[in-house]
Amino acid sequence: MLGATIKWVMLVSGALTCTMVYAAIAPQAMLQSTFGETLDGALADLVVRNWGALIFLVGAMLIYGAFNASVRPLVLIVAAASKIVFIALVLANGSRFLSGQAAMSITVDSVMVVVFASYLAFPAKSSQESSLDPSRRSVTRFRKEGL
Repeated sequence: MLGATIKWVMLVSGALTCTMVYAAIAPQAMLQSTFGETLDGALADLVVRNWGALIFLVGAMLIYGAFNASVRPLVLIVAAASKIVFIALVLANGSRFLSGQAAMSITVDSVMVVVFASYLAFPAKSSQESSLDPSRRSVTRFRKEGL
């Protein structure tokens, strides 16, 4: 079932991830709303803007991968890895950042990671599904080649 809906999952996930372009546009406002704190100085703005742009690009990759099945495995791996790092970094600070929108981000990102991993871990069972979705063949090939 996931193979048939992964395009829509990637589109929604990509669109949600792209909303982090907000950090590139208004870094202090994004930090305050997400983490309840801000950073001061030109360097902080530069780093947060860059972070927002990179997250936006991951969202754009998810949208691209939704329409291009041959790149889905790589896109899902990169997006999941990025989200896992974010989740781990926030949780490493205990409950400090969990009162703002960061808690919602962690929840949504965790669901995305589980869905992405499930899609990658369980390739299509039937040859008909594999022929309809080229990304499933890529996942199977990656597994056989040990990638």
